Amino acid sequence: MPVSAAEELDRILPVIEALRNERIPLSVDTFKPEVMRQVIAAGVDMINDVYGFRREGAIEAVSGARCALCVMHMQGEPKTMQQAPRYSDVVAEVGQFLAQRAEALRQGGVAANRIVLDPGFGFGKTVEQNYLLLRQLRDLCSQGYPWLLGLSRKSMIGHVVGRDPCERVAGSVAAALAGIARGAHIVRVHDVAETVDAVKVWRAIEYGVSNV
Repeated sequence: MPVSAAEELDRILPVIEALRNERIPLSVDTFKPEVMRQVIAAGVDMINDVYGFRREGAIEAVSGARCALCVMHMQGEPKTMQQAPRYSDVVAEVGQFLAQRAEALRQGGVAANRIVLDPGFGFGKTVEQNYLLLRQLRDLCSQGYPWLLGLSRKSMIGHVVGRDPCERVAGSVAAALAGIARGAHIVRVHDVAETVDAVKVWRAIEYGVSNV
């Protein structure tokens, strides 16, 4: 259920205020320019926009800041995006969209080192399309920008393991590792400790214990 910018800020700003001195990066998901401006002023480290900063005023709201910006791909609108996702070539189309939005940010005055890309797993994609994107992550046109992946406990995991969201920990960790192995720089997860342990072991296998 969509909420107003005022209500969104009423929910978010107290959390930012409470966590600001904890020395942990803070990310806010929003597509509203007025919310972007206020959370930037409050000191957030990243803004994630499911619309890819397409809304009027979004780029202007973030261009003069220093925080990171996550550009996510979504086909359609949140209410209808999963009804009938259609692509001729999902990998090429998602990559093209993200490259175009990154360029729009650059043209709007955003430095390249602030931009992060997210393929938008579960946002206007079928299960098969989600797994194809993950499998071919290296083939997606990233233009050299880092990848952020949000896979944790999503329905694409449940479709394979047949478990409720709270029981998808192992499947989510496996998906996170698959993403990291294919070049992801950031993974958004519910089960932080389990994922960190898995990544440490994976890195020890790939690069040696001294590089964990």
